[in-house]
Amino acid sequence: MAEPLTADDLLPLVSRLSAQERLRLFRLITPPAADGATYEATPPHREEFGAEDEPLAWDAEGWEEFR
Repeated sequence: MAEPLTADDLLPLVSRLSAQERLRLFRLITPPAADGATYEATPPHREEFGAEDEPLAWDAEGWEEFR
């Protein structure tokens, strides 16, 4: 069985990531914010709330055949 990696093993890999990929990694490994102050410190990225459709239209799609 392979030995588990340590933080020292990962540091060279993380240092080679672009700034955007480091931020993505940070978001993946940190739990969601439980309080508003923490969420305000890390604003949502552009795609988080973006949508071209009306939100209520998402639920309405595909139900026409059941009328």
